[in-house]
Amino acid sequence: MEICAGMPAEGRYVQAFVRKIIGFLSIDVSNPALLIAQYRAFSRQMPLMYFLLLTSSWALAIPHAGAAPFWLTVLVPLGLSGVAAWRVLTWWRSRRIVPTPEEAIRTLRRTNRLAVIIAIAFTSWSLALFPYGNAFAQTHVAFYMAITVIACIFSLMYVRSAALWVTLIVNGSIIAFFAATTQPHFVAIAVNVVLVSIGLMTMLNINYANFARMVEAQQRTEALNGENLRLANLDSLTELPNRRAFFARLETALAAARQSGGTLALGIVDLDGFKPVNDVYGHSAGDRLLVQVSQRLAGLEAQDIFIARLGGDEFAFLLPEISSDAEALLFGDTLAEMLSAPFPLPEATVKISASIGVATAHGSQIEASALFDRADYALYQGKAEKRGQATLFSSSHDAQIHRDARIEQALRSAYLETELSVLFQPIVDIERGAISSFEALARWQSPVLGAVSPGEFIPVAERAGIVGLLTGVLLRKSLTALAYWPADIRLSFNLSAHDLNSAEGVWAILDIIRTSQIDARRLELEITETSVTHDFTQVHQSIELLRNHGCGISLDDFGTGYSSLSRLHGLPLTRIKVDRSFVSSIENRPSSYKIVKSLLVLSRDIGLDCVLEGVETEAELAVIRQLGGRLIQGYLFSPPVPLARTADLIEQFHPVGPIRAAASA
Repeated sequence: MEICAGMPAEGRYVQAFVRKIIGFLSIDVSNPALLIAQYRAFSRQMPLMYFLLLTSSWALAIPHAGAAPFWLTVLVPLGLSGVAAWRVLTWWRSRRIVPTPEEAIRTLRRTNRLAVIIAIAFTSWSLALFPYGNAFAQTHVAFYMAITVIACIFSLMYVRSAALWVTLIVNGSIIAFFAATTQPHFVAIAVNVVLVSIGLMTMLNINYANFARMVEAQQRTEALNGENLRLANLDSLTELPNRRAFFARLETALAAARQSGGTLALGIVDLDGFKPVNDVYGHSAGDRLLVQVSQRLAGLEAQDIFIARLGGDEFAFLLPEISSDAEALLFGDTLAEMLSAPFPLPEATVKISASIGVATAHGSQIEASALFDRADYALYQGKAEKRGQATLFSSSHDAQIHRDARIEQALRSAYLETELSVLFQPIVDIERGAISSFEALARWQSPVLGAVSPGEFIPVAERAGIVGLLTGVLLRKSLTALAYWPADIRLSFNLSAHDLNSAEGVWAILDIIRTSQIDARRLELEITETSVTHDFTQVHQSIELLRNHGCGISLDDFGTGYSSLSRLHGLPLTRIKVDRSFVSSIENRPSSYKIVKSLLVLSRDIGLDCVLEGVETEAELAVIRQLGGRLIQGYLFSPPVPLARTADLIEQFHPVGPIRAAASA
């Protein structure tokens, strides 16, 4: 660097020119992809080049057989033919090989050296033949050298340095040799070769530059395609593999498990309490929470565990080569415990949990979709029975799936108008000593399956997307019953999340109410906390529409889901219903006592009625009365009864008389 800095400008230009010439005559090793492309391109042309070289050489040697020495016309061509045949065989064997960059460099450099050696050898041999024979024979030598070098140059065009060496050696020899003869025709040939050489080298350089640009463009295209493929299989928020990548990996892992006879575990992770974080602190906080969750998942030490984000707050994992189902379940529980630790966010430190469904494939022929569905079913059951833990798909789940399938088929073919019925359980106002309302409870008597519990057929109908059909039949039957009761008694009717997830569903409900000619203010529509978490915006709009038409709205099973106070404040509710799990044995459970007391105070403060469900004993009723509870529902007063028996209950709980239990009713 210092020497160059002190060098005169002319010297630097000369040095730069020399470096450029050396660069042209050497193999450029800066681009591995270009090296491989050069190797593959010229390897297909080498056999043809040697074939042309051999045929042209023998075409020159044979006419000289009588005039030139035997060694020049036979032995030398045989030796050159042997070398050429060896090179043809070498290239033919390697025509399908995709070399590494290192192998390509070694081969190209060897080709460069051999190009020099072979060019010198064939040039020396052909010029040695020139003195023998007449003018026609000498012209043949000139023609041979000119035509053969052009064929070699075009065969070597993808290895620019080798082609340039051949041009310089062969054409340089032609120019020097024929110019030295001073014979006008040969001097003219020399001049012509000079011009042709300049043109050939220019074309060679342009062609090589275009080839290099094409390779670079292909590199950029492949890199872009690779990046697009990576992005297509990557979740942009968490940078974990996405749903598409997960199912591709699942297919591969299942195939490996079938081949090895090993066991593969698939787990689906659903975050409990994520939506309230989103609602309270905003979507940006929810996104930060998802990123932290993904970082914990990605930090798992076992390298063979595959983690992906399926979408929303749902993740999945693949655990190959496990020893037992117990190991898969233990891993799921460990994962759930890891995700239960608090997450520090700028807005607040939040605590959530994770329900996990796990299914295993023991080297069987189970399809990827079937294994995923098993894990999804285990997750569904786990969220209903033991949130925040892992649930392993079992034989009982398999039996339940078949049971659910039978229920779904029976529902789809059922005549709902006759098979569905409604029972009514009173909600008693213990201050007035009267029935405030009846809750409508669905029943199904299938001619195929017999009596089916609503706890079975309603979830099946929801998953199958046909619950709206049930809602319409049950609501019409319930409103018919309401017409038989005194005007001060109202009806509570349960709606599914699917009924609220579209404006069409809500308008269908309102149309049934209008057709019944019942005052909508006598109707209390019950929704669950989980229905609110499906699509809060749409559910809010649906509830607003129902409230605007006079219907009351109850939030059922309050306290069992993940509702926040902001959600309570944001919904136009008229009452909350406290789940029986807080009421059961309240006289012996201080925690339940405090919760119920707080909920009663809260409901009064925000102007909502509060119904306490599942009251079954006089002791529970006494505590609730002490706490100021007023609206009570439970078997202490009455189990669900048919419409025909509601009149007796209404008479039994007369506003004038003292409140008394009616368990015997």
